[in-house]
Amino acid sequence: MDTGLRGKGVIVTGGAGGIGTAMTRAFASEGARVCVHYRSNEERAAKLAAEVNGVALRADLTLEEEVDELFANTVDKLGRLDVLVANAGRWPEQDVPVWEMSLERWRSTIAVDLESVFLCCRAFLRHVAGTATGNIVLVSSTAGVFGEAGHADYAAAKGALASGFLKSLKNEIVRIAPTGRVNTICPGWTMTEMARDALDDPEAVPRITRTMALDKVATADDIARVAVALASDEISGHVTGEVITVAGGMEGRILRNS
Repeated sequence: MDTGLRGKGVIVTGGAGGIGTAMTRAFASEGARVCVHYRSNEERAAKLAAEVNGVALRADLTLEEEVDELFANTVDKLGRLDVLVANAGRWPEQDVPVWEMSLERWRSTIAVDLESVFLCCRAFLRHVAGTATGNIVLVSSTAGVFGEAGHADYAAAKGALASGFLKSLKNEIVRIAPTGRVNTICPGWTMTEMARDALDDPEAVPRITRTMALDKVATADDIARVAVALASDEISGHVTGEVITVAGGMEGRILRNS
């Protein structure tokens, strides 16, 4: 099926990361022009952008002025901007229960995983107000659906992307773009560089997949293909405000004993 994405402008925040790289390549394979956003890994982003004939642009997404400049530069470099994939985020590695969590850590996680998405969506929608067309794909997490002990800060930020923020945006975007849509992907455990150390433990995968119907861990391509489908008006033109969990049928309980 033709996704209708050929020639469209797409920005993938965190586009040089594990899932972001797969998303960048997936959109490029559909003929889209992609801006690979990065914060620190310039070499990797530039290499990926050259591979897909896109552009690589840097910004700290927690800084308002840098986000606004990023989107202005993206439009300038691509010539148009039709899709925002808000993928950038950070999972704090240290397990800290709420009663021991510092306000500094809480604020830092919320800034990176929620405020940055607000800033990106605001900048994108200001552009959409002038073009009357555009779609947003938010990347949340299963932590935003089921919670995650020791990471309440991360779960709270990701939960907003899968509930109140999502539901509000899908009603607001149609005020400026009658066919504009907003949807959320919630990946579960995914085989990326960030997760590799944890998944290399021979006991980790069996323990993780006990809560899943499918006895496997997702690949980054599994997530990327869903992002393309949600961004495509040809495939998902009447889908908005929805949360697609890409986690092998994960539930908040043990489904299998082995």
